[in-house]
Amino acid sequence: MFTFPAIFSAAGDILLVYAPETEKKLRNLQIKSHPSDKDVGKHRSGSEESVHRSRMQQSPQILTTLPGHKASVNCTHWLPSSKFAFKAKHLDRHYLLSGDTDGVIILWELSTNSNNQWRHVLQLPRSHKKGVTCITAFMCSETDAMFASGSSDGVVNVWDVSFPSQPSEECKVSCLDSISADSKAIVTLSLAELPQNPGRFTLAMGGLDNKIKLYCGERTGKFTSVCELKGHTDWIRSLDFSLPLHSTDEPTNSIMLVSSSQDKVIRIWKLVLVGDVGSWQREITLASYIEGPVFDSGRFTYQVSVESVLIGHEDWVYSVEWQPPVDCHQPLSILSASMDKTMMIWRPEKKTGVWVNVVCVGELSHCALGFYGGHWSPDGVSILAHGYGGSFHLWRNVSSSKEFENWQMQKVPSGHFAAVTDITWARTGEYLLSVSHDQTTRVFSSWKSDEENEHWHELARPQVHGHDINCVAIVQGKGNHRFVSGAEEKVVRVFEAPLSFLKTLKHTCAGGEGSFPEDLQADVQVLGANMSALGLSQKPIYLHSSSEPLERNGGGEGLETFETVPEAAPVELKEPPIEDQLAFHTLWPESHKLYGHGNELFSLCCDHNGTLVASSCKAQSAAMAEIWLWEVGTWKAVGRLQSHSLTVTHLEFSYDDTLLLSVSRDRHFSVFSIQRTDDGDVSHKLMAKVEAHKRIIWACSWNPYGHQFATSSRDKTVKIWSIEKDAHVKQVLALPQFGSSVTAVAWTGLDQKEKSGCIAVGMESGLIELWNIKIKETEEEGTTATAALALRLEPLMCHVSAVNRLAWRPTESNQSLLRLTSCGDDNCVRVFDFKF
Repeated sequence: MFTFPAIFSAAGDILLVYAPETEKKLRNLQIKSHPSDKDVGKHRSGSEESVHRSRMQQSPQILTTLPGHKASVNCTHWLPSSKFAFKAKHLDRHYLLSGDTDGVIILWELSTNSNNQWRHVLQLPRSHKKGVTCITAFMCSETDAMFASGSSDGVVNVWDVSFPSQPSEECKVSCLDSISADSKAIVTLSLAELPQNPGRFTLAMGGLDNKIKLYCGERTGKFTSVCELKGHTDWIRSLDFSLPLHSTDEPTNSIMLVSSSQDKVIRIWKLVLVGDVGSWQREITLASYIEGPVFDSGRFTYQVSVESVLIGHEDWVYSVEWQPPVDCHQPLSILSASMDKTMMIWRPEKKTGVWVNVVCVGELSHCALGFYGGHWSPDGVSILAHGYGGSFHLWRNVSSSKEFENWQMQKVPSGHFAAVTDITWARTGEYLLSVSHDQTTRVFSSWKSDEENEHWHELARPQVHGHDINCVAIVQGKGNHRFVSGAEEKVVRVFEAPLSFLKTLKHTCAGGEGSFPEDLQADVQVLGANMSALGLSQKPIYLHSSSEPLERNGGGEGLETFETVPEAAPVELKEPPIEDQLAFHTLWPESHKLYGHGNELFSLCCDHNGTLVASSCKAQSAAMAEIWLWEVGTWKAVGRLQSHSLTVTHLEFSYDDTLLLSVSRDRHFSVFSIQRTDDGDVSHKLMAKVEAHKRIIWACSWNPYGHQFATSSRDKTVKIWSIEKDAHVKQVLALPQFGSSVTAVAWTGLDQKEKSGCIAVGMESGLIELWNIKIKETEEEGTTATAALALRLEPLMCHVSAVNRLAWRPTESNQSLLRLTSCGDDNCVRVFDFKF
C-alpha cells in the first residue's frame, strides 16, 4: 500500500495540474507548462495558466501529471476556458488541449463524476510540420467548440470539436481549414464570434512582423484575410478578444481586442458592426484617417478602430487577458504581465472612460527576468504570473470592500525548471535536498498545519549558482547542517546552514531539533548569505551586523536598484516562503572551496560518521578518473584513489564506513578499504575491481545490514554482489532484465534479523519498481540472495523521462512506513510513502 504525497516541478515537458486538495469539483481547474528556452515557441508558455482557488484559501497543490508528449509542451488550453464557463455550468466532463514542439496536439478529458479521473482521449491528426506555439478556442455550445492552433512555420489550423452527450460516445475532431498566414512564426491567436452574426467568426493572429492579421470565416467554411491592424512597432506577444459588450442604450454590436507587444505598449481595438453590406459608406473627414479598416463578413460591415493605447510597463509586455465574465457580462478589466516583473490591471474611469492602471503588483526590477504571462482566476479575485525560472507568483484581493482593493501575495507550488540531477535526505530525514541543471539547490519539507494532510513546500534555496549543478551530498554526523555540491566546474563547494534556516526548520512537520538542538544554535553566528551580482560565491551575513529582527512572518524587502541584486534579509519564517523570499533571502553561506579535480564534478558522497567526503569528476583517462577523499572539518585532501579509466558515475560508503564503492562508465565497479590509523590519518586500499556489466554502470547502493551491494547499468540489468570473508567479491543474484536502461537504484532495510530489504529501481523510461530482497549467509554456500517483485508503480505516478537518482529517507529498523524520493530529467522531484 502506498500514497503519493507530493510532486515538485515546473517542467516544460510535462503538464502540471493545480487545485486545492479540499475542492471536490474541478470546474475551473487550470493548467500550466513552463518554458525553458528562449525561442519563440517556448516563450509562449501555457495559454491557460492559473490556480484554481477554493473559498477556504487552501494552498494550491499539484494534482496530477499527464504523460504523453514526447517533446516539450509549449501551450495548453481548456475547453471550456474560464471565459466560457457560463456556457458549461452543468458539464461533468472538461477537456484540455496541449501542443508540443514536435507539432503534436493531444486532447485530454477530466471526468468530475468519477473521482476526477484524467484520460488521454486522442492525438489530433498530424497537421503541423513544426512546433505548436499557441492554441485558442471558442465554445459554440455545451457540446460544440472551435479552436485554432498556430505553429512556428506560420501555419494556422482551424478545428471543430464535438463533445459526447452520452458517456458511451467519444469526442469528434475535424480540421476545418489550414491557413498559411505568414512565413514566420505565429506567436499568439484569439478567436471570437462576430457581433450580431451567429455562425461567423473572426480570428486574430500575431507574430514577428508587428502586424495583427484578422481573418473571417463561417463555422464550416474557409477563413479569408480581411484586414491588418498596424500600430505596434515590435513582435506581437499576446491577443485576446472580449465577449460582446453589453450596454443599456444600444445592442451588443461591438467586441474588443486587446494586444500587447515587445514595444512595451498595450493597444485596445474596438470591432463595431456599422451596418449592412452596401448600406454604409465612409465619410471623407479628418476622423476617417484614424477610424481604422472596414471589412464585410456575411451581410454585415464591420469597422476596427483604436479604442486606447496603454503605456505603463517598462519592458516587453508578454501577455494581456480580459477578466473572465460573470453571467455573460464582460467586465471592462484587463490584466497585463511584463518582463519588467510587474502585472497591472487596467480599467476605464467611470466619468471620462479613459483607461488607467488601477492595480500594479510585483517589483519593477531589472535584476532578474520578469513575467512571461499573467492570468485571472475564474472569479477575478486572484491573479497569477509565471516567470522564466519556472516560478509562480500569485496575488489575491483580500479586501471585503468593492471600493478598495488589497492584493496580497499568496503561497504557490515551486520546483526546478531543468533536469534534477541528484537528491539526498537530511541526516535524520527532516528535509530533502535536490540539485538541478537550473543551477539551483533547493530544500523541500512538509509544513505543519491544522489539517491532517501533509503539505510539501520549498523551504529554502541554499545555492543559486552560475553553472549547472550535477551532484550533492549531505555531511553526516553531529553539528550544524552542511552539504557539499559539485557543478559544471572543477570546484567542490561546502555550505553551512545559517541561523535563519535552523529556526525556520522548527516549524516544519519533522522539526529540526533532533539533529541540531536549540542550545547549540547559539554557536551559529551567520544569519544568512548574500549573492553578488556577477559572483559565484555566497558571502555570509553575520548576526551582529544585521539590524533586521530575527522573527518575522514575512520576508524582508531588501533595498534594490536596477543594476544590483537585492540585499538579502534572512529571517525566521513561520509559514512557507513565497518566491521572492526563496530567490534572495534563503541562501546559505559558502564556507569552503575544495580544489583538485581537473574536470567538471560528477559525483559526491559522504560517510555515515561525517568524517570523509568522496568526489569524482568527468574523465576520459585514468588520471582524471581519480576519486578524491576530503576530511570534513579541515577540508584537506587526504586521499586520491585510482582504479577507473573513465568517469566515475556514482560513489557510496558502506554503512560501517569501512568500504567505498565506485561504479564507472568503464563498466567496472571498484571496492576500496578505508581505514583510520592511530594518529588519525586515512589509509585506503583497492580490494576489488570487477567488470560487472556489458554497458555503462549508472548507480550502486549498499545493503544497510551487510557488505552486499547492488549495481545498475545501461544493459537493463540490476545485479547483487557480496563481499565474502576472504575479501572476494561474488555475484549472488541478477534481477530479471528490465524494459529499459536502469539509471538509479537504492537499497533500504526492512528487518535486520531476517536480513530482508527493499531495492528501488529507476529506469530511463521514467518507471519505478520495488523489489523485496532477502540475504542468507551460510558456511557451506556463503552468501545467497532471493528477490521478488513487490510493486510496479503506475506510469501516472512515475517520471516521464529518465530517473536520475533514488533515495530512501533515513529510518529506524523494522519500520512499516518507508518514504522514497526520486528525481529525473522531467524536472520533477517526487516523494512516495510505502507501507510494508
